[in-house]
Amino acid sequence: QVQLEDSGGGSVHPGDSLRLSCAVSGRAFDSYTMAWFRQVPGKEREFVAAIRWDAGVSKHADSLAGRFTISRGNAENSVDLQMSGLKPEDTAVYYCAAKTFSFSYYSHDYPIWGQGTQVTVSS
Repeated sequence: QVQLEDSGGGSVHPGDSLRLSCAVSGRAFDSYTMAWFRQVPGKEREFVAAIRWDAGVSKHADSLAGRFTISRGNAENSVDLQMSGLKPEDTAVYYCAAKTFSFSYYSHDYPIWGQGTQVTVSS
């Protein structure tokens, strides 16, 4: 079974850039979809972006597509989320997730999750 470890969060200023990374251990399959979600306390997890493990075909939340980019990581067996032009409203816990087969916008469709990494944008 695939296990995920997400990292790279921190405290930054508005306009800064940050790269999150999701390390994949265990056996990864070409049929897997990898995704990033984010969650603010008191709200549901929100779709950010997703990518097919094998082909690199990706999709992004419309409101974030110009600033956030999901890609296969520079390291082997990793998936990154490059964030630029960060805003205070981007403050959230960011999670990587995995599922088999097709893309999904819904967190409940993803059975495998990382532990989450905090991104705070302030000052």
